[in-house]
Amino acid sequence: MSEDLQAPASALPRQPSIYRPDLFAGRTAFVTGGGTGIGLAIAAELRLLGANVVIGSRRVEKLERGMETLRQIDAPGELELHACNIRDEESIAAAVDFAAKRFGVVDFLVNNGGGQFPSPAIAIARKGWDAVIETNLTGTFLMSQAMTQRVFLQQGHGTIVNIIAQMWNGFPMMAHTGAARSGVDNLTKTLALEWAPMGVRVNAVAPGVILSSGIDNYTPENRKFFFDSVPHIPAGRLGTPREIAAATLFLLSPAAGFITGTTIRVDGGETLYGHAAAQQLKAMVSNKATESYE
Repeated sequence: MSEDLQAPASALPRQPSIYRPDLFAGRTAFVTGGGTGIGLAIAAELRLLGANVVIGSRRVEKLERGMETLRQIDAPGELELHACNIRDEESIAAAVDFAAKRFGVVDFLVNNGGGQFPSPAIAIARKGWDAVIETNLTGTFLMSQAMTQRVFLQQGHGTIVNIIAQMWNGFPMMAHTGAARSGVDNLTKTLALEWAPMGVRVNAVAPGVILSSGIDNYTPENRKFFFDSVPHIPAGRLGTPREIAAATLFLLSPAAGFITGTTIRVDGGETLYGHAAAQQLKAMVSNKATESYE
């Protein structure tokens, strides 16, 4: 089983799931950021298990590429994509309403959409800071609120899983997303308390250092920084998107029916050592920004 989960993203259409094939038959999931990386792995796993899947992103070309992968999976559920800018309330409302109208019910929301760029805190411009906070924190709140107001309340049930990050020991070179993801961790607990009486569960998954398509946007210097973290992870390797997907689907499943307000750390023991990035920090930090954010 573990070998299957460690398979590369290119193997998504071929790899069997560790879960029962019809676990989510007849259920519908909306996955933000579902066209690439971790989001695509989650969408693929949901499809393998029989769910109807809607993937959303502000970049339709990414969604279309993701759909090409998802269509290769032989499963009974249906697939849809819809443009969804999680920083824009009108865009969110349109995407949520589309999913609800198309399938009649939406059982699951996976808040995976987000973005960040490596930079020492001293060099982050206000524009870059605001963009990351608005996407990773505010976008998660707006998406959760809209889905609950417009769908979950009416149907009397719903499950949300927020994908955050390993940020408990600080997040060197990622101050903006560390702050945002910490906020989502607390938001997860708050929404779990407020929405439990409405039949809505809210949990989170915190990936450690994961080898996903996001690294394609890094500079060569930052890619080296990324891979140099491996010796400082107790498991001795990077994680994979499918391992994040497996944890996410557990939280969506009936097995987690009495779990809410919890964050599962999927990090190979990294938080027990401290932050892997801290080990290489002195060699990396400068006063110059290393990436841009759109």
